[in-house]
Amino acid sequence: MRFANQVAVITGAGRGIGHAIALKFAAEGARVAVVSRNETNALRTADEINARHAGLAKAYAVDVASHPAVAELAAQILADFSRVDILVNNAGVTRDGLSMRMSEEDWDVVVDTNLKGTFNCIQAFERSMIKQRSGRIINIGSVAGLMGNAGQANYAASKAGVLGLSKSIARELASRGITCNVVAPGFISTDMTDVLPEKIKQAVVAQIPAGTFGKPEDIAAAVAFLASAEAGYITGQCLTVDGGMVM
Repeated sequence: MRFANQVAVITGAGRGIGHAIALKFAAEGARVAVVSRNETNALRTADEINARHAGLAKAYAVDVASHPAVAELAAQILADFSRVDILVNNAGVTRDGLSMRMSEEDWDVVVDTNLKGTFNCIQAFERSMIKQRSGRIINIGSVAGLMGNAGQANYAASKAGVLGLSKSIARELASRGITCNVVAPGFISTDMTDVLPEKIKQAVVAQIPAGTFGKPEDIAAAVAFLASAEAGYITGQCLTVDGGMVM
């Protein structure tokens, strides 16, 4: 198994894409720190993993936007697992609305969670990776961060920021055996997209050459590849998994 004896930390792992990523790493032998803001969701994912692969998962609840809370979380995970080999920053939120009507709170919540939260987690774990001179950091971006999206100025800005952050981290850590890459999903079938009106879904599908929404497992497969030994010479890159939407 590709990730036997490795430890993976997955944020936003309580549902959707993060849930699929956590299950993927556990299925390939990794011990998984399941992180979510919602403790119930984190426990549910960890229990699901442990029912299939006993003892591989442990649940943690944290708001990644809080720097002190993330630092405390990292210390606890390192105490529990002794090391961290893979960090997947998937936690994210949306507060959609046209820019002229967007509140300061809606801007701040999205940027603080999606961009600052990613930075907080990288900073919390990178020192331990530097000491072991190995590590994989995969940040979940979005096609919105590459092409923009009306009504998502805050979200698109946060995800564009994740790309710039990732390239900077990749340059800082490459000499220490640590890679940092981005996976940018297109429209993926999750709880967030399931609530879209059918008319909007049809309009979106019309823009996707593959003719369908992706699955969370599609993103998990891309993340697992970038975390693997085979991807050791890939860093600072953005892998778009979107059915050809922004090719």
